Amino acid sequence: MNHYCTYFDAGFLAPGLALADSLARHDPDAVLWVLALDATAEKVLRDLNRPAVRVVPLAEVEAADPELVAAKANRSWPEYVFTLSPCWPRHLLHSHPEIDRLTYLDADLFFFDRPASIFEAMGLGSVLLTAHRFPEFLRAHYERHGVYNVGVLSWRRDAGGLACLDWWRERCLEWCHERLEPGRYADQKYLEEWPRRFAGVVECRHPGVNLAPWNWLSHRCQVAAGGVRVDGQLLVLYHFARFRPLAGTWWWQSGQLDYGVMPAALRHAIYGPYWRALQAATAEIRRVAPGWRPVRRAARLDRSFWRMLPLRLVFGTDWLRVGDRFISGRLGLGRYSGRCLARARKFVR
Repeated sequence: MNHYCTYFDAGFLAPGLALADSLARHDPDAVLWVLALDATAEKVLRDLNRPAVRVVPLAEVEAADPELVAAKANRSWPEYVFTLSPCWPRHLLHSHPEIDRLTYLDADLFFFDRPASIFEAMGLGSVLLTAHRFPEFLRAHYERHGVYNVGVLSWRRDAGGLACLDWWRERCLEWCHERLEPGRYADQKYLEEWPRRFAGVVECRHPGVNLAPWNWLSHRCQVAAGGVRVDGQLLVLYHFARFRPLAGTWWWQSGQLDYGVMPAALRHAIYGPYWRALQAATAEIRRVAPGWRPVRRAARLDRSFWRMLPLRLVFGTDWLRVGDRFISGRLGLGRYSGRCLARARKFVR
């Protein structure tokens, strides 16, 4: 039995359930442990009563970890949530001896194929991590925030795995802020120390694991009869980072401006199934909580918004949803947005 964990609040219920459903489809014997960050998320998940989803309230983790609660006073809520990244899986491994290997997943991930590829890549290792795999033109700028991505991580219950989690927790309790400093950025930059400090750390090199807006241009992606193929291998797990509705369910932020917008065929093959999964998850949530509505971030009409709006219009990085298709409206021009921004950074310091 494979054990996974994630966390989210009421505003992220639909993506969280979509992840759970995709995992159940491709790993039927799996258990997904969910840390409910608020009372609404906890109640909805308990009312849905899915046997493969184990719900743990945030209060339980905080009660078992007073140092975590103490850290809450010196950081923002998003920074506190980042601090939970090591504390949550560490709590599970310490409190549930039946878990031999635990895999953390960001809640905006979605499985397209069996996760066996993840564990084949891990082999007999104690810790598994995934690199961002930025294309060359983005690497210098974005790897300052971390070579590795927190989205998919796995630890064994052995000396190397537990030592890694303990060390990461200690660092995040000391400092976990949403700003770049030498050697650290939020919960993420610390991951670069793992291969040097701990035995058995393995990097997952399967191109279809943690494919994302920031790295699809690093690979040869093709839509085939059996599914999307990435460098010839099936897409396993896609990271829908920064994919958010802007108005109703018809206008969406793609989250791809900084990197490059996917061509239409690939976009429809990846984002279409995810939209359908979000719709199914929303219907399930409203079955037990009829008044539920996803919490949306208020638009900030500041200088940054107006500065970026022309670029979003030029490159078509805001998408119009028509059925289960997402239309960018820029006839492929958007795939060059990341390259254009990278060039602009050389002249604007």
